[in-house]
Amino acid sequence: MTDIGMPSLKPKDFKTDQEVRWCPGCGDYIILNTVQAFLPELNVRREDIVFVSGIGCSSRFPYYVNTYGLHSIHGRAPAIATGLATSRPDLAVWVVTGDGDALSIGGNHLIHALRRNVNLTILLFNNRIYGLTKGQYSPTSELGKVTKSTPMGSLDTPFNPLSLAIGAGASFVARAMDSDRAGLLSVLRAAAEHKGAKFIEIYQNCNIYNDGAFEILKDPATRDEAIMPLVPGEPIRFGRDGRLGVVRDPNTGVLGVAEIACISEDEIVVHDPTTKDPSYAFGLSRLSGTDLTHTPFGVFRSVPRPTYDGMMTAQLDDAVAASGEGDLDRLLHGSDTWVVGAGAAAG
Repeated sequence: MTDIGMPSLKPKDFKTDQEVRWCPGCGDYIILNTVQAFLPELNVRREDIVFVSGIGCSSRFPYYVNTYGLHSIHGRAPAIATGLATSRPDLAVWVVTGDGDALSIGGNHLIHALRRNVNLTILLFNNRIYGLTKGQYSPTSELGKVTKSTPMGSLDTPFNPLSLAIGAGASFVARAMDSDRAGLLSVLRAAAEHKGAKFIEIYQNCNIYNDGAFEILKDPATRDEAIMPLVPGEPIRFGRDGRLGVVRDPNTGVLGVAEIACISEDEIVVHDPTTKDPSYAFGLSRLSGTDLTHTPFGVFRSVPRPTYDGMMTAQLDDAVAASGEGDLDRLLHGSDTWVVGAGAAAG
């Protein structure tokens, strides 16, 4: 049934009058345009959508989307968004963050939003560098990365954002790429159908401080061999003429890549993002490595489980039903309170 009170929105309705200010050629432009094109599909009023960001190039996002928005502080966007989503379950709450913002100072807030399964859509723009502060290495920069802050090469083993999210218990995990508009739209649509914490990593090129970080996935000479599309219900095959496939080691259960010519068809893993055991999605997330030689794209995991905000609302409803009404004063001044000095005053 059509909601006669719901206006028909178009992508232009989600564009603000603010000048979009990223470096020319930045991948953020494509992501912004794709999200603006997708938002009308939600069939949600602009005033019922909130974008929350932290600090970084990606965090300018709320200025450019004609909805409510908060440009918050470094790493704290998931915490602020959690408050919004739990207190206002009627809102569609989005978090826009970067690899530095989310995985460095914001790592603690991110993992707890995911493990709680708060009803949020988290977009993590991963360019493997600190762009806003002019090119220092980030938590996703590869080992040995030479930057302004690591002139002799980074000594830090990088985070794999999807592995981190799956390890934290995220119920929806996906990956897309800035230049693949169709792929990003597909992932956003899948996320819109999911209730709970949605975590989407987006590979985003920083053409100023880390240009070409994902060239293997974009160069026509290499991309077919490197990109591994994940299609639910389909065997995971990729490479030129589908010559490669994902298989499971019969002894260890570890996922790997094999030549199709060297295996039987029934050995190829059929993708099922609804697999409850997180080890399957985790195994997929480990295939790419830091060199991105074999990189899966699409939905890795989509498993229903109760949401934090839903359970909290149920608790409140139960409390009201038990007492007849919500009594904040009774909650704050229960039986375990006393007045200091009350006895002396009585004497």
